[in-house]
Order: sequence, then structure tokens, then C-alpha cells
Amino acid sequence: MRTRAKLIATSAATALTFAASAAQAVSVNTPAPAAAATVPMTVAPAPTLGDEWTGGYAGVQLGYGDVDASGGADGDDFLYGVHVGYNYDFGTFVPGGELDYDLTDIDLGGGVDVDDVARLKVKAGYDVGQALGYVMAGVAEADTSLGSESGEFYGIGVSYQITDQHTVGAELLEHNFDDISGTGLDADATTPTVWGSIRF
Repeated sequence: MRTRAKLIATSAATALTFAASAAQAVSVNTPAPAAAATVPMTVAPAPTLGDEWTGGYAGVQLGYGDVDASGGADGDDFLYGVHVGYNYDFGTFVPGGELDYDLTDIDLGGGVDVDDVARLKVKAGYDVGQALGYVMAGVAEADTSLGSESGEFYGIGVSYQITDQHTVGAELLEHNFDDISGTGLDADATTPTVWGSIRF
């Protein structure tokens, strides 16, 4: 009887020892869960407008011409045309040049008409982002029923970028023509204009 009880106790102790060893082995050999992989995220910079004015452009314009001439002659009418130019952005200072051409039919009376005008502009602008304010001056060539005559002009303008490739703007120019075609007729002209351009 004692021998049997001793055998049972020994067997129970062996079983407990084996169970503890198995539990420890499972604890040691079970791999820890892998850490979730970290995926780097890159945020693209938001597109900006108006921070660069360098480049060529071309477009169309619509304006109004008001001419006062010597001897009481005067007249006014719409004018419309095309333009092409180039700007270079130095940061805040933006110089440029432009050539434009307008058709019109301004009757000054006495059989004198203004048919068209071409201008060569030199511009100096100030970059404020999407907007560009500028002053300009240059030489104009007016074609009239009396003949062609060169004169000078000056004015102010503003450009605004509505997209990276499209701009709109407005200008106000004052012109002066002396002794048109040797007739003794002098004329001053004011032309407010709006325009749209494509940049390239």
C-alpha cells in the first residue's frame, strides 16, 4: 500500500514537472507579434500662381480711343487689335517689351480719319504675386487719311494671372502726335484698353 502511494506521488510530481517545462518552452519559443511597418508619406507642395513672370506672351485687346486735335478737330471710337511681348522677372522688378497693333475708325471731321496705330512699348513693373503693376513709354505710329505720323506715348497698366498660362489686364495710355504728315495738325489721344494674353 505504501509502495503504491509512493508510486502515485512520484508520477504526479513527474507530470507536474513536465507540464511546467512545456509551458516554459511555449513561452520562450512563441515569437512576439511583429511591429506594424511605418510607411513614410510625402506631401506634394501646393501649386503656386503669380510667383514668376518671365516669358513670352501674346493676345488680343479691346479699347476706346479719344482724340483731340488742333483746329477744333476731335473724335472717338472703339479700337481692337493684337499684341506680343516678353517679360523678365528679377524678383520684384519686372522689365519687359511689347509690340501691339490696333485697328480703328476715328473720324476727326473735315475728312480726316485715324485708321490704325502701332506701338513699341518699354515696360517696368513691380511684382506683387499674381498681380503685376507697371508703367510704360514708347513710340507709336498712327496711320491717318492725311498720312502716317510717329509720336510718343506713356501710361500705366496692371496684369493679373488667372492661371499659369492665362493673364488679363488693363492699360491707360496718353499719346502725342505733332504736325501730322506736315499738315500742321497736332493731336493728343487717350486710349483705355483691356486685354487677355496666353503665356508661353
